Amino acid sequence: MTNAIPTARGTVTPNRPLADLTWLRVGGPADWLFQPADEADLAAFLAALPADHPVFPMGVGSNLIVRDGGIRAVVIRLGRGFNTITVEGDRVIAGAAALDAHVARKAAEAGVDLTFLRTIPGSIGGAVRMNAGCYGQYVADVLEEVRIVTRQGQVMTLAASALHLRYRQSDLAEGAVVVAAVFRAARGEPAELAAKMEDQIARRDASQPTKDRSAGSTFRNPVGYSSTGQADDRHDLKAWKVIDDAGLRGATLGGAQMSPMHSNFLINAGGATAADLENLGELVRKRVFQNAGITLEWEIMRVGEPYAK
Repeated sequence: MTNAIPTARGTVTPNRPLADLTWLRVGGPADWLFQPADEADLAAFLAALPADHPVFPMGVGSNLIVRDGGIRAVVIRLGRGFNTITVEGDRVIAGAAALDAHVARKAAEAGVDLTFLRTIPGSIGGAVRMNAGCYGQYVADVLEEVRIVTRQGQVMTLAASALHLRYRQSDLAEGAVVVAAVFRAARGEPAELAAKMEDQIARRDASQPTKDRSAGSTFRNPVGYSSTGQADDRHDLKAWKVIDDAGLRGATLGGAQMSPMHSNFLINAGGATAADLENLGELVRKRVFQNAGITLEWEIMRVGEPYAK
């Protein structure tokens, strides 16, 4: 398989541990980690990479559990060549490696309201792929177009409508890498937008374990259930509430814990393995189903092999 890996101007590293690249600080190695120098380098690499070789685009690892056995693929991680932010009127052009918070701040300084991005962990590529949202607004509401490099190495610009964005999902093709996105949003006074973001940060820090190692919300909020667990479109429950009702706030397994501060946050309390984290999450899902008849769905992406090769 070594001979099948193309050369590149960027950095290609074999058997690269990924734990230090994820917010939860767990996970085994990728067969290869590719950090392209620029868009042309990425396109040439993917065009030359054999079609049967799996590719996994990875952002800053903010919503990800990499299992302990690592990933049998080429993991692609974009860096400095992909983090530019430009504002043109009410349009914001952001590289996929630009952090959501940085894009929100830069847009606000120019009087463009992308403030909902300020408290979303991660980078723009992941935000587009997962239709990230907060405070009732989603990427789908402001995304105009996206630039991608396909698994075959073709550079394409797609209208937002082509992605069919929906709750935490998109129809980006397997192996496609987002390299940039264009947003169009309402204008506002920079000082007012800055104050709005400060308020969002204060509310987040008061209710979420922002100083702990977490990957954000662990489970999606269950929709369409009454408090008794019966299907009912008039009631939307919160994941933290059904976890609390099952008595699992603060629950631990190995080094993993459901945060005592916010029970829908799975944290690495110290020395956790990926297996600890995933198994605790599955225990929570089992207990919530037993208690309320509700099947929680993971919001955190889990990838890779459970055991070392």
